[in-house]
Amino acid sequence: MDHITVELPDGTMLQMEEGSNVRDLAEKIGARLAKAAVAARLDGRAVDLKTGLVDGARVEIITDRSPDGLDVARHSAAHIMAHAVVEMYPNVKLGIGPTIEDGFYYDFLLEEPLNVNDLSQIEGKMREIVRADEPFARREISRNEAREIFADQPFKLELIDELEGETVSIYEEDGFVDLCRGPHVPSTGRTGAFKLLSVAGAYWRGDEKRPMLQRIYGTAWSNSKDLDAYLVRLAEAGKRDHRKLGRELDLFSFSEEVGPGLALWHPKGALMRKIIEDFWKDEHLKRGYDLVMVPHIAHVGLWERSGHWDFYRDSMFSPMDVEGSDYVVKPMNCPEHILIFKSATRSYRELPIRWAELGTVYRFERSGVLHGLLRVRGFTQDDAHIFCTVDQIEDEIMGVLDLTTYMLRTFGFSEHEIYLSTRPEKFVGTKANWEKATDALRGALEKRGLAYSIDPGEGVFYGPKIDVKIKDALGRAWQCTTIQVDFNLPERFNIKYKGADNLDHQPIMIHRAILGSLERFIGCLVEHYAGAFPVWLSPVQVMVLPIADRHNDYARSVSSRLEEVGVRVDVDTRVESVNKKIWDAQLMKMPYMLIVGDKEVESGSVAVRDREGDKGPKPLDEFAHELAVQLKPPVPEG
Repeated sequence: MDHITVELPDGTMLQMEEGSNVRDLAEKIGARLAKAAVAARLDGRAVDLKTGLVDGARVEIITDRSPDGLDVARHSAAHIMAHAVVEMYPNVKLGIGPTIEDGFYYDFLLEEPLNVNDLSQIEGKMREIVRADEPFARREISRNEAREIFADQPFKLELIDELEGETVSIYEEDGFVDLCRGPHVPSTGRTGAFKLLSVAGAYWRGDEKRPMLQRIYGTAWSNSKDLDAYLVRLAEAGKRDHRKLGRELDLFSFSEEVGPGLALWHPKGALMRKIIEDFWKDEHLKRGYDLVMVPHIAHVGLWERSGHWDFYRDSMFSPMDVEGSDYVVKPMNCPEHILIFKSATRSYRELPIRWAELGTVYRFERSGVLHGLLRVRGFTQDDAHIFCTVDQIEDEIMGVLDLTTYMLRTFGFSEHEIYLSTRPEKFVGTKANWEKATDALRGALEKRGLAYSIDPGEGVFYGPKIDVKIKDALGRAWQCTTIQVDFNLPERFNIKYKGADNLDHQPIMIHRAILGSLERFIGCLVEHYAGAFPVWLSPVQVMVLPIADRHNDYARSVSSRLEEVGVRVDVDTRVESVNKKIWDAQLMKMPYMLIVGDKEVESGSVAVRDREGDKGPKPLDEFAHELAVQLKPPVPEG
């Protein structure tokens, strides 16, 4: 019997009989691993357990509790859901069914709209399919055979026509066939614990000119305990939904009369933005940045020169005619910052130049992807651009990382994930500059002692980058900070500085956004704190609650005293019971409530309540003194 040799992730070399598959390898390593195995990576490619081994291959077994294993299970759950829907609705037209974070979805064209009861029945049918424990079988077939199999499925036919190669892969279990590259779990019974969550509308291929499909969302986990824990987190996330809390706290709203994805900021929301903006500007000025401002519109020619017109035209709003010339609302701030750089002769002695702007930009997002403040069409970037020499990149990146860490911790985000994205296949600039820039980014991260992961080939075409994802109170990751090195725009705009040799040199440009956008960041803050913001961020920090009308004058005097020390305070003089006023203030997540009645008027005190409950009476001046220390942004440790 001939043998082949395969390599395990730890470098161990194992001999296997020729003709062995991945399942055979798992069984040879150990019964426990074989029982947990759901798929594998063969030379980095995800494959089924039935896939044959080849001599010299590097093989990694994927188990059911690993992130990759969960992804395989969720992919299989999407397939099983499609099977269930086909059995219940024979005329259904199938779209696609990918995995997403924590779950999966599948798109269907159905004759009738689905409701919650329908989801329950589909879920029941899925459980029948799982109990049958039928094996998943993969086949490679010709395009023509695939067209015959999916002859009555127009969306599948469209996908088949777009696939590369002469063959396509399909998966079958118990007579149900779907177009899929896999892998899947070995059999339907290995799918794990799952639940269908909701149904929503989704245009085919995200194009509003194409048919509207019904998208069923679900989640799947390796066991019921993990599923239950996720559902608890999901319920908590629902309570923290920034769209719901934004209405309840009177922070912002959206109106179809204005247009989708364009937020209207109410007084409390606008005040919160001012607090964040003032802190942002002050910190930048302290760290050697200058503030700039540029127009909201510019001639189309600017975007043609920058390359945005060619690369991002689908994400830009249509041009407007201004006296015979085409103008467009800006999708980014960088080209106009470059024009400020070009407005004067620059010397190496001026570098680095750091310019920052809270610049509002506009991007055409499809209506189907808009989501509260998290995905909008008009948003304000906390944008900055640094013009420097190659040798200055590392120091500048360290400065940006220091500012990033300080600001995020100040807002209450101490956990984060950092990714260093390296050169993609298509890029501009020289490989030497790419290596210098990547080394500078890596060096800055390591000198600051920040753990990071390499994201190979995921840099943007004009330079490598660092991405920072913050973790909120529920452990969810939010894309936040981006730091990008750019060789492209300085070359496109031919920007120069005079070097020590009195010759012209091209500077390096660093793009960076720390909060990302104010809209998205505030949405994240709302969900992180569940609307109960720390005192320094709260639009209203104290609500004074007079018990009766005769206490209103004293309540106003309390308000005036607190305003003198910088407290943002309001007085509730409505004709309501004090218990009703307290209840309403609690719903508004008020940090402090001060109840004032006859006793407080006589003694010059206030009865203090915070979010945790009654704190008892205090002299007004004592309370004002104690509160004063909470009014400024906290200085984070470390």
